[in-house]
Amino acid sequence: MTAVFARTVFHEALARLGDPHLLRELAYVGGRWVAGRGGSSFPVTDPASAATLAHVAALDGDQTAQAVDAAAEAFPAWRDRLPQERAAILRKWHALMLEAREDLALLMTLEQGKPLAESRGEIDYAASFIEWYAEEGKRLNAESVTSHLPDAEMIVRREALGVVGIVTPWNFPSAMITRKAAAALAAGCTVVAHPSSETPLSALALAELGERAGLPAGVFNVVTGDAATIVGRMNADPRVRAMSFTGSTEIGRRIAAESAPTMKRLVMELGGHAPLIVFADADIDRAADIAVNAKFATSGQDCLAANRIYVERPALAAFTRAFEARIAALKVGPGLEPGSEIGPLMHERAIAKVEEQVADAVKRGAKLLAGGKRHKAGPLFYEPTLLVDVPDDALIMREETFGPVAAVTAFDGEAEVVARANDTEYGLVAYVVTENGARQMRLSRALEYGMVAINRVKITGGPIPFGGWKQSGLGREGSRHGMEAFTELKYLCIDTAA
Repeated sequence: MTAVFARTVFHEALARLGDPHLLRELAYVGGRWVAGRGGSSFPVTDPASAATLAHVAALDGDQTAQAVDAAAEAFPAWRDRLPQERAAILRKWHALMLEAREDLALLMTLEQGKPLAESRGEIDYAASFIEWYAEEGKRLNAESVTSHLPDAEMIVRREALGVVGIVTPWNFPSAMITRKAAAALAAGCTVVAHPSSETPLSALALAELGERAGLPAGVFNVVTGDAATIVGRMNADPRVRAMSFTGSTEIGRRIAAESAPTMKRLVMELGGHAPLIVFADADIDRAADIAVNAKFATSGQDCLAANRIYVERPALAAFTRAFEARIAALKVGPGLEPGSEIGPLMHERAIAKVEEQVADAVKRGAKLLAGGKRHKAGPLFYEPTLLVDVPDDALIMREETFGPVAAVTAFDGEAEVVARANDTEYGLVAYVVTENGARQMRLSRALEYGMVAINRVKITGGPIPFGGWKQSGLGREGSRHGMEAFTELKYLCIDTAA
């Protein structure tokens, strides 16, 4: 096994790692652990304490090209393996992730800030995609086409696309890697991944486990460093046949523009601005529980977070009381503190955005019922906040929040709330709470969102096609559809005349 990069332990919690080899500070290229040119590196810090966790290699454009070289060189052999052989390696990777669950969760909490219980849940979630695609890769079946020509046999099959570029965000640093990479690898593609520079340790730990699982050199590469340099180089390289990105709509547009000259396949999971619609016939306690879970998971730093909560007017007062009581009970603190439910936000920019949205909403007439300021736990902590009577022209009703702030407003009719919910450039997920079965079906069709959750919050996982409409993205991740962008259709026409 490759030796661990010499380092100094900056954060005492790192001593809790059962397997210190999972803490990596070098990038992973072509089966080797690689330093930045001239020793170039960047710090990774704990958002809860600002303590330094590691100094991670910052690779440059030429080193990014070397990662693409390695992936391109490894592609033919990986593509030509039997899918059962690829599946065996992926299943081993999955098993190793579960064995290392506590260490992986610890690293995630330290670099991302989310409560340790949420980190454990994400590791399970991330591993599930590897397991799913280990099996799904065996089912890239050819299809027979009924011939329209005499003496001809026609077959259509899917074949691996080539090198796939993956760009992942900081809010789900393991799951966003595996959801993309497992699909590409199962299809027979090779991968060059660029994790967020705020949370690269989770991706590098996955590379370590992938190496132990038997992923051949060059099949899975992790390139750390400046996003503009690394992603720009991948966008421009014609050997990178697809780019899979999770992040803001603004950056997604930039990647699409830079990738256009090389006609790449694009899979993009972009911004969300989810409505949560509560009708008067709903069970109020159930609705309040759904609202808390849909709004405050990952401290609100989730593209699936309920940004706009619409409550039918007869139920508004009762819902607000129940929701406020649950918000007041949320425990704020560092992710490693037992019982913590709301951790720090990722950086000062996130805090500033939340503060701006809250101030704007109050200025426009919203009532602040809970929270509304930074929490005493530290500079990047923000109190769970409840705003009611929020007007539709407030910033928080028009822009993604990414913080622990709930905005509640009333509505008076079904047609009205559907129009208001759809009045956004985003279309990732919508939540509906109602006991009326006919209304459930009407709203599932009327809401312009790629995913609709009825009377529940948790809807994602390996078997489902995750993705949005409009400016919320392109393509789907998860399910059999998650492999489509990483394959090409090939049509075969065989003359069968005697």
